[in-house]
Amino acid sequence: MLKIKKEGIVLKPTKLKFEAKSVFNPGISQDGKTVHMIYRAIDHKHRSCLGYARFDGPLKLVERWHKPFIYPKYKYEKAGIEDARIVKIKDTIYMTYVVHDGKNAMTAYAYGKNLFNLKRGGIISPRLSYKKVAKLFSYSKLKDDYYTFKSFYVDYIDKNVKVWDKDGFFFPEKIKRKFAFVHRILPDAQIAYTYNIDQLKTKEFWIDNIKKLSRYVILEPEFGWETRHVGGGCPPIKTKKGWLFIYHGVEPKNKGRIYHAGAALLDLKDPTRVIARLPKPLFSPTEDYEKRGHVHNVVFPTGTAIFGKRLYIYYGAADSYIAVASVNIDNLINELLKYKRV
Repeated sequence: MLKIKKEGIVLKPTKLKFEAKSVFNPGISQDGKTVHMIYRAIDHKHRSCLGYARFDGPLKLVERWHKPFIYPKYKYEKAGIEDARIVKIKDTIYMTYVVHDGKNAMTAYAYGKNLFNLKRGGIISPRLSYKKVAKLFSYSKLKDDYYTFKSFYVDYIDKNVKVWDKDGFFFPEKIKRKFAFVHRILPDAQIAYTYNIDQLKTKEFWIDNIKKLSRYVILEPEFGWETRHVGGGCPPIKTKKGWLFIYHGVEPKNKGRIYHAGAALLDLKDPTRVIARLPKPLFSPTEDYEKRGHVHNVVFPTGTAIFGKRLYIYYGAADSYIAVASVNIDNLINELLKYKRV
């Protein structure tokens, strides 16, 4: 059996105002033996910003800022900035994150040559109302669940709410000379391709993309532990056998949702082609710090680092702490290939 080691909590909330409630869902940037962590921090007013910590090796904390790394600045992020993901494409760093204005949750990004000098690039997910998007769904052969989630957001949040498109990040290299942008319009994880990131800021791009959305689905729920929805977790890792994709799946329960971590292997040239996928979770909430917290029963993977043959997966635990799980990456690939599909 594949052996996953729970390494435990590596970051907890402090008494500092901006991170006194929770710290979780970190973006990870590895530079040799150094691990840079950009994490979500919540204050007691439930407002999110991003904090910074640095590790020597995968687990040894050596630096932590006493102020936010990025704090809400614009109107569209006035209710919070959340869940960073970080990739480096050639010599440029791209950090994506969720922005929330109190009603709408969308994906924005920042970029630059240096992690500590990033320029905000604006919103890159669809700025379209759910009502508009639902009409576009009719052009593509999409299952009823897309319309169910549309009704949920319109009824529960606001009749004019924009489509909630979260868990957005780029592949760490271009595919067929295009940026490959993973995003999540519930209940599936999708991909969008573009030669120019600025196209992701236009309504025209997203209208065309959503009309054909069924073509761009990477993963949809298949197993019992992910029946509510699936979404991107960590930016994909390139291996000889395909893109290793660590994602999250959500199991619906009357007593509350359960978030699991899953793993799939995607084709290097066409990530919508799933080579293999684990039928059971890679790991689930089993520890007290994962089962009880700000939100119970959550493991939410958002970043990775590799040391030797060991893959370290950084994740939010119960929306309260940052924890790490590790696995031998070769063993994980071999386990996935037992469930090869194509």
